[in-house]
Amino acid sequence: MLNTTTYVQELQQKLTLLKKEIGKAVIGQEDTVEQLLIALLASGHALLEGVPGLGKTLLIRSVAQALHLKFRRIQFTPDLMPSDIVGTSILQEDESGQRKFKFIPGPLFANIILADEINRTPPKTQAALLEAMQEKSVTYSGKTYKMQAPYFILATQNPLEQAGTFPLPEAQLDRFLLYIQMEYPESADELEVLRQTTGSKQAAIEPVLSQQEVLDLQHWAREVTVHDDLLSWINRLVRATRSGSDSPQEVKDWVQWGAGTRAGQALVVCAKARALIKGRYAVTPEDIEALAKPVLRHRILLNFKAEADGVSPDRVIEALLSKVRPTKA
Repeated sequence: MLNTTTYVQELQQKLTLLKKEIGKAVIGQEDTVEQLLIALLASGHALLEGVPGLGKTLLIRSVAQALHLKFRRIQFTPDLMPSDIVGTSILQEDESGQRKFKFIPGPLFANIILADEINRTPPKTQAALLEAMQEKSVTYSGKTYKMQAPYFILATQNPLEQAGTFPLPEAQLDRFLLYIQMEYPESADELEVLRQTTGSKQAAIEPVLSQQEVLDLQHWAREVTVHDDLLSWINRLVRATRSGSDSPQEVKDWVQWGAGTRAGQALVVCAKARALIKGRYAVTPEDIEALAKPVLRHRILLNFKAEADGVSPDRVIEALLSKVRPTKA
């Protein structure tokens, strides 16, 4: 037991080093970095949204560089086809002269996938991601090809431009464990970005965690304890997003469809991962409150009245957190 505890503590220390390595290239954005690592430890995928120029691609590339994992970037464009990302078969001749089709894996076959500007490609290609995201495998010509663990898809999108984009359908949004919104940096952080990134020297990011260590962290994240009172709170939070007689007034006024059961599962595993990152082995209410927005914001469908009133999903979630409280601290 002592050896196991010591090993887990060493892994937690490496998570701190991992943040420092990422910080060499990405100044500030601590919450965004933490949420990306939570998604990784929770064995899920993340959708990162932010205006151009905030360094979304740089952030994801820096995370990949700090890990001993295979990384591939896919630039999503309107002419991208499913075979461009999944792979294709080519006809090859073997030593005996017989011709056979051989499957050539596409860029989806890596440990970390950057799906850059995912909303710029048509639904047909977006849908090609669904099986890989949910099942962590790809079926081609009747044969299933498993992805190598850990498998982590990080997608980015620009919230400003509408022309030439294809919004992700709700079914695919739900496959993302977290919907992370990247904000403008603080003034001091932005000044430091200007100071460090406009010279000739570029920071070198050193890999910190191995493939096996990432897998071990994913395992131990699942072992973190969640008290029944907190599980009950998560259950009531998710159910409160659905319009009903006992729902908060904000939900009745603004929500068309609430979150499904997967939202509760996501909130539990993400809270566990956050607790482990913070050096704890039990989930606290703070973990749940910190992750309610990135877990729920893409799983709540607002109605026309909410759009007319300028209401965002985050505002609804804030109302839920203030009115649906844990029964025991």
